[in-house]
Amino acid sequence: MEPETRSRIEETVLEILKSADMENMTEFKVRKMASDKLGINLSTPEYKPFVRQVVETFLQSTEEPEPEPEPEPDRKKANTEVAEREPKEEEEEEELEEDRGKSIVKEYDDDGDLIICRLSDKRKVTIQDFRGKTLVSIREFYRKDGKELPSSKGISLTAEQWAAFKKNVPAIEDSILKMESRLM
Repeated sequence: MEPETRSRIEETVLEILKSADMENMTEFKVRKMASDKLGINLSTPEYKPFVRQVVETFLQSTEEPEPEPEPEPDRKKANTEVAEREPKEEEEEEELEEDRGKSIVKEYDDDGDLIICRLSDKRKVTIQDFRGKTLVSIREFYRKDGKELPSSKGISLTAEQWAAFKKNVPAIEDSILKMESRLM
């Protein structure tokens, strides 16, 4: 993509985002509005990842920083509480702090969809925008002409379906443990 085109797209997308009602705005709507304004189809694989990057950068820049914890007025009490904590709690807190300090590098597939994780060499979990709806896709991919393409083997869940699935994960895990214990 040419630098001039890139700059025009970024300016247009930012202009739309700055004046948008962020409660109702979606990436799809931003892309559609910017496409109409620029006369370029920004939903093609050439432009879609760039628009997504501009939107995410904008959203990250507008996030409010976490408020700093208030200092403890009574130092003796604070020290006693820290000493009484279980080592496991301290380890968990350290891991959380380490995770916050890491820079998260986001990976996108050839269609511009965010890759959440790779389950295996051929399977991955992605988040995609399809006709204005956010979908969680767990899918098998194949290679053709150097590109990773989605196969029909998989499932795409809407946000509501994902929420129902997530709510039932503990029951699924319990059932797996029960089945595994019967097999041993």
